[in-house]
Amino acid sequence: MRSGHRPGDRSGHRLGRRFGWLWGAYGTSALGTWLAFGAFPLIAIEVLDAGPAEVAALSSVGAAVGAAVAVPLGPWVEFRRKRPVLIAMDLVRCAALLTIPAAYALGVLSFLQLLLVSVVVAAADITFRAASGAYLKTLLPAEDLLVANARFESTAWTTTIIGPPLGGAAIGLLGPLATVVADAVSYLLSALGIRAIGGHEPRPERREAARMRAGDLLDGWRYILADATLRPLFLNTAVFNGLVMAAQPLLAVLMLGDLGFTPWQYGLAFAAPSIGGLLGSWLARPLVTRFGQHQVLVVAGALRAVWPLGLAFVGPGTGGLLLVIGVELGLIFCCGLFNPVCATYRLERTATDRAARTLSAWAVTTKATTALLTALWGVLGTLLGPRTAIGLAGVLLLATPLLLPRRTAARPRAATDRRADNA
Repeated sequence: MRSGHRPGDRSGHRLGRRFGWLWGAYGTSALGTWLAFGAFPLIAIEVLDAGPAEVAALSSVGAAVGAAVAVPLGPWVEFRRKRPVLIAMDLVRCAALLTIPAAYALGVLSFLQLLLVSVVVAAADITFRAASGAYLKTLLPAEDLLVANARFESTAWTTTIIGPPLGGAAIGLLGPLATVVADAVSYLLSALGIRAIGGHEPRPERREAARMRAGDLLDGWRYILADATLRPLFLNTAVFNGLVMAAQPLLAVLMLGDLGFTPWQYGLAFAAPSIGGLLGSWLARPLVTRFGQHQVLVVAGALRAVWPLGLAFVGPGTGGLLLVIGVELGLIFCCGLFNPVCATYRLERTATDRAARTLSAWAVTTKATTALLTALWGVLGTLLGPRTAIGLAGVLLLATPLLLPRRTAARPRAATDRRADNA
């Protein structure tokens, strides 16, 4: 499973042809996702005359139901070869997205179809992430995981910078359906790239009965909550991501409504700081080499919680715009540093035969928490005003470093590895 990695090469600069195909597939689908950023709300508004409640449902209800649909898929993925699952999830997302322009061409596009597609895509996203993390753990040795995750992180921020402007131009020229087609094609290209990885992947062993039981659905959560280092990191990630994302719609209301910023200024305020994500991901490996993985994880995780409170003080004009850019730059830099270290830390402390279930439970919880907090903060924004609700999220975020792991425990090992030692 580790073919393509050159023996003796521990620099992390050459991770092999097979990782190169996986990385290229990830970058292609990530670019497609950002090209189509905001396409669903635009289609709902411009094509279907949807109101605010329906538009909000596309992001909150779609993500929440998609997370629920993905719950049984984690245990299902665990005992199957991961590369075919990755290809299947890419093809599912491609097919689901293509139903939208097809329905539009036939004059039968409905809001219900948009909602169903958002559910399918959300569930496939979670399943893909779980399978890809488990696959990466078997594809590369442990000492190369941080380099690989840093490359994924830098690619994510690069596509964040270039995708929305290109997508916005495409929407202006061709309409939002064109970016949906582009997103679908990106998943098809990703599937072809993953297929090109090649190599033999043995089928994972199942020690128990072949039929999945109801109790298996909770295996991922049981594993996380029983681990002294994964448990706090899991809670920290879910709460932090949920609160940060919950404040974003309110910030849009505040900037585009009360403060009178133009759409291009609002876009600039979030596109330009993405450079910080690139810088953070580039520094992840050298900082871990110098200070240690746990130290970087805790410091970066604590620093990222400091920034969002500043958004409650944004004012009109150039000064307000610069404040948002500065806050987002600091936040995104810390996230760009934290994310690959966290992903590596999580993989290293998850047994190989538990990886898919654990990563699936992690992603399901994060998605569901974000959807719940986004809906809750929408209510708080209505009752208290957007600025107060943003400030409340910022204050609560200051407490999230308390959930970071205080110590590093020994890495767990897969049951199959233990049996090999005893043979």
